[in-house]
Amino acid sequence: MKKIAFAVLAVVMSSAAFAGANIEAGKAAAAKFNCASCHGANFNEPVDPSYPKLAGQHKDYLVQALKSYQRAGVGTSGRSNAIMEAQAKALSNADIENIAAYLNSLQGSLVLKK
Repeated sequence: MKKIAFAVLAVVMSSAAFAGANIEAGKAAAAKFNCASCHGANFNEPVDPSYPKLAGQHKDYLVQALKSYQRAGVGTSGRSNAIMEAQAKALSNADIENIAAYLNSLQGSLVLKK
């Protein structure tokens, strides 16, 4: 019984992580904010090797990163990159959730586990 309850809880928790996020809206927002101009058309081949590959990245990590860029300069809680700070400040919370869901849905070339 405990195993079944745990399995149900895991499904509920994983679906809650995607609640409120819309992949198609994220695709539109990524195009609107021109994310591909730096991160590459398929988000696997950035225009500069120092820029991160975003396709397949964990949704919660992307949300946290974008929100950190929004907080740049506010104490020590933000990330520092002039380009991303300006880009992130233009995003609403819904934009962030949707873009993160879209990028997470893409086939990526990230090595997540060795």
